[in-house]
Amino acid sequence: MSPPTDRRLVALDDEVPEVDPSAWIAPGAHVVGGVRLGREVGIYYGAVLRAEVATITVGDESNIQDNCVVHAGLEHSVVIGSRVTVGHAAVIHGCTVEDEVLVGMGATLLNGCVIGTGSVIGAGALVPQGAVVPPGSLVVGTPARVVRPLTEDERSAIRAGAEHYVDLLPRHRRATAGTGEGETGDQQDPHA
Repeated sequence: MSPPTDRRLVALDDEVPEVDPSAWIAPGAHVVGGVRLGREVGIYYGAVLRAEVATITVGDESNIQDNCVVHAGLEHSVVIGSRVTVGHAAVIHGCTVEDEVLVGMGATLLNGCVIGTGSVIGAGALVPQGAVVPPGSLVVGTPARVVRPLTEDERSAIRAGAEHYVDLLPRHRRATAGTGEGETGDQQDPHA
């Protein structure tokens, strides 16, 4: 088997990334080991998703923005739901992020925490290990704390933000076509 020209997907022994054909992975991003990307997922420039000791699952229509780190911890898989936006330079480590959540830029989520559906984690927040955020919460600070419930307009804005990133996928796919990177996951062989 000839080596792939695209090194975005990396198999670790038997742990091979599974990428839906409609997903897009930017040049310079890396998806390593037991990672599963759903429909119309966008993995943006410089992001790293690394799963060598537990799995990472990213649900449909979610986006992991530039320079994020998503890492499965020992005994802590990462589950990111559908229509989730993970803002630039956020760190997601061994935790669960339910559907329709916005994780702000530079936020850090630690092992075992659970972010409830329809919540916002503010930019720069640090969600401690094992914390449970109720659905529909606004969370800020270091350490992070729930400050109030979100309004329905704010929850709608989370959905609109995720839809915006799905709408951007064709532009990025066209811009990176023919570079050997930025193609869909089904075009690459991570074992080669």
